[in-house]
Amino acid sequence: MTASPVLWSLDERGVATVALNRPEVNNAYDGALISGVLAAMDALGEKPNLRVVVLKGNGRHFQAGADLKWINGVRPQSLEANEAASRATFEAVQRLNTLPIPTVALVQGGCFGGGTGVISACDVVIAADNALFSITEVRWGLTAAIIIPQLCDAIGVRQVRRYALTGERFGAEDARRIGLVHEVVPLAELEAAGAKVVEQLLANGPEAMAETKRLALESSFGGMAVDDAAYTRLVELHSLKRQSAEAAEGLASFAEKRAAKWGGAKG
Repeated sequence: MTASPVLWSLDERGVATVALNRPEVNNAYDGALISGVLAAMDALGEKPNLRVVVLKGNGRHFQAGADLKWINGVRPQSLEANEAASRATFEAVQRLNTLPIPTVALVQGGCFGGGTGVISACDVVIAADNALFSITEVRWGLTAAIIIPQLCDAIGVRQVRRYALTGERFGAEDARRIGLVHEVVPLAELEAAGAKVVEQLLANGPEAMAETKRLALESSFGGMAVDDAAYTRLVELHSLKRQSAEAAEGLASFAEKRAAKWGGAKG
C-alpha cells in the first residue's frame, strides 16, 4: 500500500505538483483521497509564491472514479454521513475549480466518473494518446450530480446528455473533439507538453490571470454560478441516489461481476 493518497510538492518557481497516489486501485477516490486533495489545497493556499498547480495521477491511470468498495461502505450509513461524503467530494472539485491559480491536468490511461469532473474543473487539460474516458455513474445506478455543472461547462449540455447517459468509453481524440481535453500528445511526451504550458503560464501576470479566471467562472453555468441553494440540492441528490435500491443493485452487479437487473424508469 502507498503511504499517502495525495502527494504534493512546490518548486522554486512556484509550480506545485499534486499527485493522486493510489496506483494500486488506479487512483480511485475514497474518503482519504478526498481529504488529501482538500489538505493539499489548504497547504498550497498558504504559499505566497504559488503560481501554477499541475495535477497528475501516479501509475498507469489518472483517476478511475469512485472506489466502489468505499461507496458500498458509505451507503448503509446515516443520511448525514452520506451527505457529508458527497459534500466533501463536491468541495474538492469546486475548490480546484475556483482556485485563483492556473491549473494544468496531465491525463494518462483511465479517467472515469469523478475523474472527468476533476479535469473539467482544471484550466488546461493535456491527455496522452492512451487516455480513455467515461462518465460511468449510471452504470452503477448512481448519478454524476456533483460534477454535472463542471461537465456542462467543459463539454456543453448536448455532449453531457450523450456521454453521462450512455456511460460509454471514448478515447483521447474524441475527448478533444468535445472539449473535455485541450491537447493530445504521445504518452512519452505528456510531461514535456505540460512543462511547455507551465512556462507559458509563468510568463503571464499572476493577478491578471486570477482576475481572468474569476470573470470566466462568473460567466459560466458551473463555476461560481453554483450558489448555496444549488450546492445543497446537488449534494442531497448525489447522496440520496447512493442510498437508493437502484444503486444497491448496480453496485451489487459490479461486485458480483454480472449484468445489473434494472427496473423500469419512473417519472
